[in-house]
Amino acid sequence: MSSYNLLAIIAIGLASNLDNAGVGIAYGARKIRIPWYSNLAIALISFLATLVSGLFGNIISAWIHPWIGQLIGTIVIVGVGVWVLLQPYMEKKTLQEDGSTNSFTRLLQNPVEADKDSSQSISLAESLLLGVALAMNALAGGFNAGITQLNIYYTSISVGVFSFILLALCAGFGEKFAAERLGQRATVISGLLLIFIGFRQMF
Repeated sequence: MSSYNLLAIIAIGLASNLDNAGVGIAYGARKIRIPWYSNLAIALISFLATLVSGLFGNIISAWIHPWIGQLIGTIVIVGVGVWVLLQPYMEKKTLQEDGSTNSFTRLLQNPVEADKDSSQSISLAESLLLGVALAMNALAGGFNAGITQLNIYYTSISVGVFSFILLALCAGFGEKFAAERLGQRATVISGLLLIFIGFRQMF
């Protein structure tokens, strides 16, 4: 594996999980616990989402020219990056117009809603919905890896490992420093990093 491919795999793992950092900080600041088994379930969902979308991208790459695959991968991952950046503004506008918002996006904007029973701890059942919401970026990262011929298994492992580590570390950080502002910026950083990865692959 080349050093560039290794860096790309690590970058996708990070970019796919920066929302986890924001959620972890939000939970830590509000003293909501994330047991290791709930965190592991969330990481497993991200791993599987990356693997499935990566296999799909791999299948498509077998039928098209490598350059076209690079272009499609760039468009997808940059598009998701732009969507991540615009989502808070789009949701705010939708909320103002009809008072509703997407449940997954609402979870990322207000992670406390995942604690349905107000137990100050994320149960295994609650972690499943949160895991699906957090895996949205992983789908794009996995597809990008598959269609651009990155190793999808290493990419999936990278996403799963960073999911577990960032959620755990940032929950501890948030509990100690209550850095809610940093948590809110994680989504913006995630979007920018996805856009950077996409353009870097093309040029």
